[in-house]
Amino acid sequence: MLSESDLRELLDFSADQPILSVYLNIDPTESVTDAYKLHLRQMLKEVPLRQDVNAVERFFDHEYDRTGRSVAVFSCAPNNFFRSYALAVPVPNQIYVNNRPAVKPLADLLDAFGGYGVVLVDRQGARLFFFHLGELREQEGLMGEIVKRTKQGGSSAFPGRKGGVSGQTHHYVDEIIDRNMREAVDFAARFFEENRVRRVLIGGTDDNIALFRSQLPKAWQSLVVGTFPMRMTASQSEVLSKAMAIGAEAEQRRENRLIENVITAAAKGGMGIVGIDDTLKAIHDGRVQTLLVSEGYSDNGYHCKGCGYLTTVELNKCPSCGGEFEMLPDAVEHGVMDVMRNGGIIEIIHNSPALAQVGKIGAILRY
Repeated sequence: MLSESDLRELLDFSADQPILSVYLNIDPTESVTDAYKLHLRQMLKEVPLRQDVNAVERFFDHEYDRTGRSVAVFSCAPNNFFRSYALAVPVPNQIYVNNRPAVKPLADLLDAFGGYGVVLVDRQGARLFFFHLGELREQEGLMGEIVKRTKQGGSSAFPGRKGGVSGQTHHYVDEIIDRNMREAVDFAARFFEENRVRRVLIGGTDDNIALFRSQLPKAWQSLVVGTFPMRMTASQSEVLSKAMAIGAEAEQRRENRLIENVITAAAKGGMGIVGIDDTLKAIHDGRVQTLLVSEGYSDNGYHCKGCGYLTTVELNKCPSCGGEFEMLPDAVEHGVMDVMRNGGIIEIIHNSPALAQVGKIGAILRY
């Protein structure tokens, strides 16, 4: 499975030889067994890189163990570079030939399926899950003091007294619940921080969710994208399925707000920008905090060999450093990689006429 260090290696790798990038959907729920091999042969048919084609075919014939629902493969045989990653979520069949690994499909997966923190909570404790790219990466739990409600009637906690019961008073029970909840919140906040959670979902009863959320630090409250009813004994697959469904709905709403904010800011000359050339310039200047790209959007462009300036306009020399340009088959892909290397956020936008009308690409700026 893909790790942060794997992604960093792909972002940093470049070669003076073409690199073959292959994304292959092998999900058995979407096609018959081994149908992916037919798709692979069709995709590789027109690729002129014979060594890399052989390496990819050899991998799927002799090494691939059918784990995951899709696979990403990167090959540059002249540089002895070959990497493969099984992915727990399906991807469309895609193939790229470029001087860098094609990471835009991975950015799409990270945007849609990356960094989900889920907490199931009740009056006694919490179960915590970290799902990344459709798979469970971490799971922990916390159990506090047992909560026992007293019977209605007397107020005495001393055995033998009329109207009293041996055990816990209502006031004492409330103290236990409050203490358990505070401990669960502290435990969850540390769990979210350690796993770099980007989205939070809370499951349980309405009362327990409300109590837990009210005590959650504001920084984490702002990342809560949804809540849902679920029992504490739910299976991992039940939690994942519910989290992904709610997360997808919340993500669509968030994307719509983000697009509206970018377009409005760009129109007012604020901290937003739209259109390919202005966005590429902002990327080169290191000003992009969040890059928005319509799914499937690509565009030819030019890259300065000296300073890395990006543009879709053919120029004799770089306006930034005077260097020479080289042609890029996909300047958008190159821009995505630059933003990711600089620690920016990539938002792959699905089905947005509003973003399409302003050029299919835009950004929120750092300054």
